[in-house]
Amino acid sequence: MLNFKQQIAKQISKVTNIDKLELESYIEVPKTSNNGDYAFPCFRLAKELKKAPPVIASEIKDKLEIDENIIEKVEIIGGYLNFYLNKELLIKEVLNEMSNEEVYTKSNIGNGKNVIIDYSAPNIAKPFHIGHLRSTVIGAALYNIYKYLGYNTIGINHLGDYGTQFGKLIEGYKLWGEEYNILEDPINELTKIYIRINELCKNDEKVLDVCRDNFKKLEDGDSYCLEIWEKFRELSLNEFKKVYDILR
Repeated sequence: MLNFKQQIAKQISKVTNIDKLELESYIEVPKTSNNGDYAFPCFRLAKELKKAPPVIASEIKDKLEIDENIIEKVEIIGGYLNFYLNKELLIKEVLNEMSNEEVYTKSNIGNGKNVIIDYSAPNIAKPFHIGHLRSTVIGAALYNIYKYLGYNTIGINHLGDYGTQFGKLIEGYKLWGEEYNILEDPINELTKIYIRINELCKNDEKVLDVCRDNFKKLEDGDSYCLEIWEKFRELSLNEFKKVYDILR
């Protein structure tokens, strides 16, 4: 793709006999598009040329050999020379680059290197909330960027939940599972059970001890606790899949 700053600096250098690399370092991008795509501050040359910036701007403009296929027009604004690019050429340049499949699909920066992205990771039996969405979107973006750069990219989305909180859910399910339609609306119904058992634990230390014991049993491979965990995990995965399908 054309380097427009280089093209502008090259033409100004022909007029002023000042090194084009030095001139290129002076070229700015205006704060507003009304002032063009690039601007050259002529006050940078005032001391060297011993002239006022507007005079320098006028003299340079009069002698510039501008290819109108590249630069559509040049205007003087105060002590600045403002350059307006030919947008049609710019669009063609971008489209030509995009048609070059190798430019946009291959990179070897990460060849031979591994990178692990740990992201999303919603808790089972709980709603997929905005925090999970943020992690999912950012994580997926990083995964795609590293993969594009040639890294051996490994994505980790841990979908599981352990701890006393799950021991509470097991106990809540034991006590009131039949009162809730878990198969029809798993996440919301399990959340209701968790809120209910959590309140009970706050008021009864013995119930909290039972929940802790449930978690210990789960870690030890107790068949009943493990069956409940696997059931709730499968129901949660099915619900999360709906969200992931939307985000694809």
